[in-house]
Amino acid sequence: MTEFTHFNEEGRAKMVDVSDKPETVRTALAHSSIAVSKEIYEKVTNNEMKKGDVLAVAQVAAVMAAKKTWDIIPMCHPIPLTGVNITFIWEQANKDQYKLNISASVKTKGSTGVEMEALTAAAACALTVYDMCKAVDKGMVIGPTYLVEKTGGKNGDFQRTQSSNIIY
Repeated sequence: MTEFTHFNEEGRAKMVDVSDKPETVRTALAHSSIAVSKEIYEKVTNNEMKKGDVLAVAQVAAVMAAKKTWDIIPMCHPIPLTGVNITFIWEQANKDQYKLNISASVKTKGSTGVEMEALTAAAACALTVYDMCKAVDKGMVIGPTYLVEKTGGKNGDFQRTQSSNIIY
């Protein structure tokens, strides 16, 4: 029988006690994306957006989001992160639309994983791009956002396969 560790004696949600878990190096890589118009793509890549350097601001927002995940996701532990890296790759979807692919890599040495921190960073990054570009076009589409891989911890490593259930 599976033990549900996220519920207390009353059947209510609780933050899991990880004090007895060994500290190990743990990593997570998450992906998100945002589809934008050609006009936004050109303004972002030429640094012509009125709010400033979109990718620089989005990168800082992503790092901040990873560090503050425990503030917005109720059952997440405050984790001392040892590294956060955000990378971007543009791809042309068609002649009028571009997609910004966002990768968020997070690392810690601790008693619990960093999947939520990586996912939060990727999502916050895409949301920041939207915020900085919405004056030009509100038709941008965010997502999907998903975990690509994680290492470390009791449950072992995870690697998303191409056949995973992601709807694009």
